[in-house]
Amino acid sequence: MKAPAIAATEFASRRAQVLRALARDGNALGVVLAGDADASLSHAWRPNPNFEYLTGITDEPAAILLLDPGHPVKARRVQLYLRPLNPELERWDGFRDEVGSPLKSRYGISTIMRTTAFSRALLESARRAKRLACLHSLAAHNAPISPDLAIFKESAARIPGATISDLTKTLPAMRAVKSTAEVACMQRAADITALGFAAAVAAAKPGNSEFAVQEAVEHAYKSAGSRETAYRTIAGTGFNATVLHYHANSKPIQAGDLLVLDSGASFAGYAADVTRTFAVSGRFTARQKLVYDTVLKAQLAAIRACKPGAKMSAVDAAARKVITAAGFADAFIHGIGHHLGLEVHDADPQTALEPGMVITIEPGIYIPSESLGVRIEDDILITRGAPRVLTAAIPK
Repeated sequence: MKAPAIAATEFASRRAQVLRALARDGNALGVVLAGDADASLSHAWRPNPNFEYLTGITDEPAAILLLDPGHPVKARRVQLYLRPLNPELERWDGFRDEVGSPLKSRYGISTIMRTTAFSRALLESARRAKRLACLHSLAAHNAPISPDLAIFKESAARIPGATISDLTKTLPAMRAVKSTAEVACMQRAADITALGFAAAVAAAKPGNSEFAVQEAVEHAYKSAGSRETAYRTIAGTGFNATVLHYHANSKPIQAGDLLVLDSGASFAGYAADVTRTFAVSGRFTARQKLVYDTVLKAQLAAIRACKPGAKMSAVDAAARKVITAAGFADAFIHGIGHHLGLEVHDADPQTALEPGMVITIEPGIYIPSESLGVRIEDDILITRGAPRVLTAAIPK
C-alpha cells in the first residue's frame, strides 16, 4: 500500500490562500519562521507547525518564509530563505543541497535564497508595502512576543508610516480543516496506533512493568513506519492511572490493576492521540466496571454531539451530563478534548465544528482515594453526516 503524503501542489495552494488573506489586508507582508535547532541535540528538531504546514519542509532549522502579495514580480511573492551552507558543520550533521533548480522543484518555490539576504529583502519589501501582518500566535508561551512580531517591530521602527496588523487567526482556521490528504495521513497514524495498542494488551500482564507496556507500544509504532510518537506515552496502573500526565511508567503491574494507556503514533507529521483503559487481569471488579461503563457512555454521548455547527462546549456538556448523573461530577477534572493535527493540541480556531475538523473526545473519571482512574479517548473526524471515528479499530 502506498503511504499517504501531502503533494507539493497542496502546500502551494495553502501559501496562495495566505497570500490572498495578506492581499485583503492591504498587501501586507507575512513572515513564517521554522525556528532554530536545539543546540543541545537532546531531541529531534521539528519546525514550527505553521512553517511545516505551508512548506512541508522538516529539515531546515532557521528557515524563513516571506510572503509578499504585492511584489511586482510574481515569482517573488513567495520567498524561502535557508541557512548558508557550512561544509565543516555538515560533515557532522549531513550535507545540504545547493540552491538550484532541483531544490526549487522539490519545494515548489521558485525564489530561494540564503538567510544572509533576508534582512535586506524584508526591509525593501516593507518600505514598499508599509504594512506587516503577524501570522504566528502573539501569545508565544516560551517568549515575550512572537518571532514575526519581534522582526516586524524592528523593521517598522525604521520605516515612517509602517503599521503592524493581526492576522493570527488565519493559519489556525486553515489548519483546523483537514484536506483529504491530511485525513489520510491521520488515518494512517491511527492505524499504526492500533497496532501499538494490540501489542500493549499482550505486554500488560501482572509481573511486567508499566515501562514494558510503553516499550511494546512504541516498538510496534516504529515497526509499522512511525518514526516517533506524537507525544510521550502514558502507561499508568493503580494510583498512577489517576495522574493525567503521568510519565514515569516505572511501577510493576499488579493483579487487579487498571491500566490507562494514553499514546499515539505520528505519521508524516500528523498525530494520533488515543487512550484506552483495561483490566490487566482480564476482568473488571464491580466498581471498576461501573466507572468504566460511565466513561464509555459519556464518550459515546459526546461523539454523537460532534456535528457541524456544534461548539466544543456543547460536546463537553453531553459527556458531563452522563458523568454527573452517575454521581462522578467532581471526578471529571478536564475538558472533553481538543483539535488534532500537526500538533497533538493543534491550532484551535475557537469556532463551531465544521466538516474536515479532527478532534479528540476523551472523558475520564479519576478517584485517587481508590487508586481508580478511567479515560477513553478517540480521534473524531467531523463530516457532513455522522462523525467518523478514525481510531475505531482499537477495541474499547
